[in-house]
Formats: sequence, structure tokens, C-alpha cells
Amino acid sequence: MSIDPQLINKADEKFTYDAIVVGAGVIGPVLATALSRKGKKVLIVERDWSEPDRIVGELMQPGGVRALKELGCVQAINNIEAWPVTGYTVIYNGESVQIPYPYKQDVKPVEPLKDIVFDGNDKVLNDKTVTIKQFEENERESGVAFVHGKFISNLRNIVAKESNVTRLQGNVVEILKNKSNEVVGCKVDIPTRGKVEFHANITFVCDGIFSKFRKELSPDYVPTTGSSFVGMSLYDCKVPNKYNGHVILGENHMPVLVYQISPKETRILCAYNSPKTPQDLKKWMVDSVQPCIPKEIRPSFDEAVKSGKFRSMPNQYLPARQNDVLGLCVIGDALNMRHPLGGGGMTVGLNDVVLLMKKIGDLDFNDRETVLDELLDYHYDRKSYDSVINVLSIALYSLFAADSKNLKTLQEGCFRYFQRGGDCTSLPVQFLSGLCPRPFLLTKVFFAVALYAIYINFERRGALGFPIALVEGISILITAVRVFSPYLYGELIG
Repeated sequence: MSIDPQLINKADEKFTYDAIVVGAGVIGPVLATALSRKGKKVLIVERDWSEPDRIVGELMQPGGVRALKELGCVQAINNIEAWPVTGYTVIYNGESVQIPYPYKQDVKPVEPLKDIVFDGNDKVLNDKTVTIKQFEENERESGVAFVHGKFISNLRNIVAKESNVTRLQGNVVEILKNKSNEVVGCKVDIPTRGKVEFHANITFVCDGIFSKFRKELSPDYVPTTGSSFVGMSLYDCKVPNKYNGHVILGENHMPVLVYQISPKETRILCAYNSPKTPQDLKKWMVDSVQPCIPKEIRPSFDEAVKSGKFRSMPNQYLPARQNDVLGLCVIGDALNMRHPLGGGGMTVGLNDVVLLMKKIGDLDFNDRETVLDELLDYHYDRKSYDSVINVLSIALYSLFAADSKNLKTLQEGCFRYFQRGGDCTSLPVQFLSGLCPRPFLLTKVFFAVALYAIYINFERRGALGFPIALVEGISILITAVRVFSPYLYGELIG
């Protein structure tokens, strides 16, 4: 790995920065850029600045696109062959229903942040796949999918242009604290320079899902892992609906996600209900996944299985914890994770940056006590959107992975609910797309789905089966409460 000397030698250990940002994935560069535009002197540290190669963070919901607009970084989706996403197609036992993203008039307008947005940097540019017509002039909201590494490289190019930002390549090995246990910076192991201490008024930790430093908030702050995804790249794949993400469901298989990420490449993610993936992935793909794949996708799917280039990722859950350590702010997946089925990770993280800028962007970071007070408020203010996206992801996975009779009934009820159209699709997709931060409305809709599933079961049982349907209905409702309520309580109250 060749290293640009500028990424090593410009960082000054004798200078106290306003902020140090640990990690340059999705959140780090955007955060450092926003801080820089607010006049802060920022050091951003990344272990490896070369283009990453990962299968996470490839589909961004409209809520994430809007946050990029508010932060003046939306042009990061330009010139990387990014693929517009206009909604979802849900396929259940061969039947399908399309769910388009919401109309712009039905959600609040984008609010560009002062000092951060200027010279049209909140608008996309025209390129081969991204158009102003689609993202700026369309009556509906748009999401976007892309090759993860290319998107990250664009974000890093944006932050590299900021005069107030110093980039550093090295491995952060320690969060530095003073005698009062307050964070004062970090120690970085730098090629050719060794271990060097850097100081700042506040240190932002955004080192992702495998964060080494989230435990600075608490020793027991660790995620849980209940399932995993196995991914493949499909090439020249003909999907059922060109600009849709596809969710493939069925009574006899785990959920499968399919979405195009470039003109040539389509990502398929196959859920597996265990943290450890099957030992023989090819056999599992053929026996358990292949039968549910739509006929349009089968040729490219079969070719991908034959090549055997499988990649897996754990699905982790981590409810957010208060940033209550003076001089420290943990953000992004280091702070908060949810099931990736809903594609909400980048949306939550980027909206966290938007909220942070509103809370502390104009503060003097030397006033560390005031900054900490605002970070404590930030924890509660973010609950409105993060609880909706997080709880929805867990609830949907429980229904879509349905491993019990009651969950299978709820799964079918959910699909039949979508088939009704109108508010039965427009409201759920507002939650999914990160555009309706109303947790109690989500509760109402979720239990409307549960009651509809119970109603369908009553219809199926008929008049003679009423007593059985009544007992089953109570059991289904209890299952719905168990699936939904603990996570909502944990997100809002925990």
C-alpha cells in the first residue's frame, strides 16, 4: 500500500485541534467537512485511505440522500455510476406488489444548513446515471444505490478539499484521557513516525460496526448478533422492476434482497438466521435460496453461484447510549446499529451529523461543558428518527424471516396489507425511507398490520372455525407485541 506523504507529515502533534475525527467511512468525512465549514480545525484519522471493498452501505434511503443535501455533500453520489432507487417491489410466494417512495409534498422540505451549504452543493449534477430530473425535479423522493468503495472515495475527496481539515493515515491505538478521566485526544500509530499523541477539544469516534472505541462510553457497550447475510455480485442481471429494491419473501425461505448498484452490477443479499453462515455456502444457495429466485434473475444468480464468490456480514443490533464522557462523541455505527434489512444505517448516521451540526456546530469547542450538555440533549432529540428506523428494521426482519406459525401469519398479513394500497403502502414506506420520524404512528401502523393478519385468519377459518381463530388471534397479537414492544421501549426509554 503506497502512502501519500501528505497523509502522514502534515498532522501537527503540538497543535490542539478543535476536533479529531476517528474513521473515514461514510460518517467521518461528512462530519469533518461540516465541522470545517463551521470554521473548526479538524484532524481526521483513517487507517487506510485507499478505496475500500465492502458489501455494506450500498443502498441509501431518501432520508439519507436528503441529509447529504442538508450537509452539502450530495454530489458524492455523482460520477460513480450510482443507480437511482424509486421504491420497492415486495415478492411473496411469487406474487408481487410495488411500493413507490413518498411524494415530496407529503414530507417536510429539505433544510440546508447555514455555512455548510453553498454554491449549489446541495444539488446533484447530471452524469451518466444520476440526473437532476430524477433527484431534484421528480415529484417523488429518490434513494440511491452504489458501489460502496466508490462512494467512500468521493466523500474522502470532498473532505480533502477542506482547508481546515488535516488528513492523517494511521491506526488509532488509544483514546487519550487526563487525570479527571476526560477525553483529550488520541494516540495514533503512524507509518514512519511511530506512535504519536494528538490533542483536541472533542474527539469524534466513528470507526464503524467493529468499533474499537465505543467501549469508552461503557465497558459493557457491545452489540448483539442474531443473524447474517450472504452476499454475491450479479452481473448483467435483469431485475423485475428496474429502479426498485426487491424483497423476496416466502413461507419456506429466509428473506432475500436484490438491488442494482451500477449499470452492470446487482447486489443480492440472502438472509441466514444465525451469526455463523453455513459451512457449504454453494450447497445452501442451491438448496435453500435458488428455488425462490424470480426467473428473470436466475441466469445471473446461477452464474454467481457457480463462480462461488460469496461474502458474508453479521447483522448486529446496538441501541444508542448517551455520549456522557467529556470530550468524546461516538457517532454512526459505532454508536447505534440496526438490522440492515431496512437499509437505514447511513440514513441514521447522516441525520445524526445534521442534528449534531444544529446542536454544536456554532459552539466554541473550548467550552467543553456546554458542548457536553448539548450532546446529552442530542441523545434524546435523535430518538424520533432513530427509533423508527431501528425498530422497523427489527420488526420487519422478524416478520420476513418468520420462523413460527404466528410470524408466518403476520408475514402474509403484512404482504396483504401492502396489496391494499393507499395509506397501507404510503405510510409504511415513509417509515422505511427515513422520512417519518414518528414512533407512535409507527406503532399504530404495525398493529394495524397485526390486526389485518388476524382478520385474514378469521376469514380463512370461516364461521365454524371462529373459536379456533379467536384463540389464534390472541396468540398472534401477543407475538406481535413481543416482536415490537421491547425494541420500541428500549429505543425510546432505554
